[in-house]
Amino acid sequence: MTNLPRIVITTGEPSGIGPDICLAVCQQAWDAELIFVGSQQVLQNRAQQLKQSINFETWNRQQIQPHQAGSMTLLDMPTATEVLAGQLNPQNSKAVLFSISAATEMCLAGKADAMVTAPIHKGVINQAGIKFSGHTEFIAQQCEAQQPVMMLACDALRVALVTTHLPLKDVSEQITPERLRQVLDVTIADTQKFFTNAAPIIYVAGLNPHAGEDGHLGDEEQTIISPIIQQLQAEGQQIYGPYSADTMFTPDKIARADVMLTMYHDQGLPVLKHIGFGDAINITLGLPIIRTSVDHGTALQLAGSGQAKADSLQRAINTAIQMSQHQKHHATQSA
Repeated sequence: MTNLPRIVITTGEPSGIGPDICLAVCQQAWDAELIFVGSQQVLQNRAQQLKQSINFETWNRQQIQPHQAGSMTLLDMPTATEVLAGQLNPQNSKAVLFSISAATEMCLAGKADAMVTAPIHKGVINQAGIKFSGHTEFIAQQCEAQQPVMMLACDALRVALVTTHLPLKDVSEQITPERLRQVLDVTIADTQKFFTNAAPIIYVAGLNPHAGEDGHLGDEEQTIISPIIQQLQAEGQQIYGPYSADTMFTPDKIARADVMLTMYHDQGLPVLKHIGFGDAINITLGLPIIRTSVDHGTALQLAGSGQAKADSLQRAINTAIQMSQHQKHHATQSA
């Protein structure tokens, strides 16, 4: 049993659907040990609201065993005040962040092989007086990671981003040679570590319409993007582009590429969500740990209703397991 991966899962914003979908994935058996971090009281109340039967077990640090259907192994993280499904309360924000920190620390300390995060609500955390820009940045800071890279994935497609949650007017100034090179280095290394056995094939989008139209619609492709691609090609990497974003996502390119790299959030993610809406997940590259997440929000209106779907969380857990296994295989092959 010691070869089983141990996956730690945060239950997210307690008033959202995080508890619902965590309870749902516990109803099936898994070939991994699943440890949840959240409030037992919240989870018990939500299970009663959903009319679900669940057996709570305290996490035993010594023994690793596969997850049994109908059970939940839990690291209890109580909230500051009572939680009502669908009703945000800033007083509980610290418990949400403590849960993320605890799961991250477990992975950094080697007590877990990967972490999976249920959705949180950035707005209510900021309402609590805590400056918070997102899961990815918070975890990267705790891990002291210099260049985290957001990658979203579904069965058919992986899309990595050079910039993430920025106003469109600020994107161009953030596309620097240094940043693009760092993002591509991280994407190459982690895609090979977690998903492929050879150097990955990566297609890179331009920033401007028609990839700049030879400089007539912007020169970032000529001055920044193309030179970095050429550098990496000279080093033997399979990096191609820059392509016009409106023709990069053709079926033949999607079939060939391991990753599509886009310059900003809404350049590539609408395509991915069109292809894999409901099944897509978020993967953070560039960390010393494995972290996957659901690709949806807290859906407050569905909390406690029994209508929340756990598909994305199931995929995030499965992907974390696969990444952990591939990493161990990759390390063995590289030794």
